[in-house]
Amino acid sequence: MKTKLAARARDLGFDLCRVAAPDAIPLAPERLRAFIEAGRAGDMAWLAETEPRRADPRVLWPDVRAIVMLGLNYGPERDPLETLADRSAANVSVYARGRDYHEVIKGKLKQLAGWLVAEARRAGEADADVKVFVDTAPVMEKPLAEAAGLGWQGKHTNLVSRELGSWLFLGSIFTTLPLAPDAPEGDHCGSCRACLDACPTDAFPAPYQLDATRCISYLTIEHQGAIPHEFRKAIGNRIFGCDDCLAVCPWNKWAQAGRDMKLAAKPELEAPRIADWLALDDAGFRATFANTPVRRLGYARFKRNLLIAAGNSGDAALAALVRAHVGAPSPLVDEAARWAMGELAASV
Repeated sequence: MKTKLAARARDLGFDLCRVAAPDAIPLAPERLRAFIEAGRAGDMAWLAETEPRRADPRVLWPDVRAIVMLGLNYGPERDPLETLADRSAANVSVYARGRDYHEVIKGKLKQLAGWLVAEARRAGEADADVKVFVDTAPVMEKPLAEAAGLGWQGKHTNLVSRELGSWLFLGSIFTTLPLAPDAPEGDHCGSCRACLDACPTDAFPAPYQLDATRCISYLTIEHQGAIPHEFRKAIGNRIFGCDDCLAVCPWNKWAQAGRDMKLAAKPELEAPRIADWLALDDAGFRATFANTPVRRLGYARFKRNLLIAAGNSGDAALAALVRAHVGAPSPLVDEAARWAMGELAASV
């Protein structure tokens, strides 16, 4: 069954498919609790609210007997750090340059789960049942993926595969079927600390530990309020997420460009001009980012991020567009615009 499952997963576009036992992450509860108690979760209150279910898959679904972990490569065609040098361009994290991965991967998971149930019932497992999850459910995908052998959590806490590098979307299928678990993957980071040294905001207190409140991905996506001044210069022109720690990982020398065209980068999101996006109104924002992860920001936080990038650009030609946001109805936008005006004036 597992051999056929892996082949079917490959046919549907997944690059990795392995199985973990529901009790395979015994250290997760303690580590999650320490992360939350240290205040490293920031605005992500949902981590504490869902902590019992997140720490143990059997709390989320008591009937689960095996967890099928899937990995899908979304590797970029070019170095994602190139755009950072063009300060008048807005930089969007690689994973958000195409169609929303939640929709794409959930569709594939449902197809694979349906196939698994049909195969099991043909084999006499009449009570076979499944549940599929991708990112939005209280599932600790990275520890489970490591336990299943898809890769290991590197010093930047992201999953790394020896075959595919670190550009991986993860999804899971919980099932009542008694599938045998695969062997976990060992750690292959060695003495390397490229990801730790590359972080613009020093978001790693120690190897294998992340302080989300210092992470640019958190600050530009999850954080609800004004971005602390101490991080604004380091953010540069990153307006949605950050790829630095992933991009510098040496294991990416084996990475390949993603093969799912639905997840391919849209040309208009690869090196957009800050000026063009500053001119967008709310309707234009919603139209531009329809069916992409960026839309989840909402208009105010999108403009907050964009104005910080404008302030860091040193491009005096953006001053009029920035000034138009001073006095905006959203205090978040107004404050960012006033800061950006000050930065642009100082750079002249």
